[in-house]
Amino acid sequence: MSLLEITDLAVAYGGIPAIEGVSLSVAAGQIVTVIGPNGAGKSTLLNAIMGILPASGTIAFDGAALGTSDVSERVQAGMSLVPEKRELFASMSVEDNLRLGFYRFRGQGRAAMEAALAEIYDLFPRLKERRAQDAGTLSGGERQMLAMGRALMAKPRLLMLDEPSLGLAPRIVRDIFHTITALRRTGVAILLIEQNARAALQVADHAFVLETGRVTLTGDSATLAADPRIVEMYLGQARSAG
Repeated sequence: MSLLEITDLAVAYGGIPAIEGVSLSVAAGQIVTVIGPNGAGKSTLLNAIMGILPASGTIAFDGAALGTSDVSERVQAGMSLVPEKRELFASMSVEDNLRLGFYRFRGQGRAAMEAALAEIYDLFPRLKERRAQDAGTLSGGERQMLAMGRALMAKPRLLMLDEPSLGLAPRIVRDIFHTITALRRTGVAILLIEQNARAALQVADHAFVLETGRVTLTGDSATLAADPRIVEMYLGQARSAG
């Protein structure tokens, strides 16, 4: 059974459709990517799944329809979103930003929080080095690590990533995608929205192509990576991005 099952999802802004009839699923421990051009509706899709935007259609998590549940309820259920803009608290320290991510388990006490922090520092050693610094002083790559670390402090069963490589140097992009691959081994399911189609298809199990608000192609990542249309439209562009 799929951990996340979306059926016929639609979102509109002021009566203008942003996404229409989107259906996809993510199994536990699976990496699924959604690729497509700018303005295709990729971020809108994640925001609808997380409950930030109203949507029609069905979103089911672990077999239960989410209906009108709000963001906090979806976090409690085991969903986390790392937004494109990362949305860190710039004047707070790295460690305090991470601690905020543990809010779901605030009743478990200090020892549980410290254990969760240790796991994040193992995953992102750079954050341990920077733990006393204000988040606003970090580099772009470090901010992305912090945003991912804060989301992982909630111990999600589904982690949604919106353009994690955006604005990062190629070396940092490689590090981020290595981390995404490592997370798969922990059993976390990942729904990855990514402009860098080449990198996304290399780490994902399954892929969807979203264009003008609709899924136009789907399949296992290796098959899509060899599809001439995908190569022509997306992979050449991704190659130049590193």
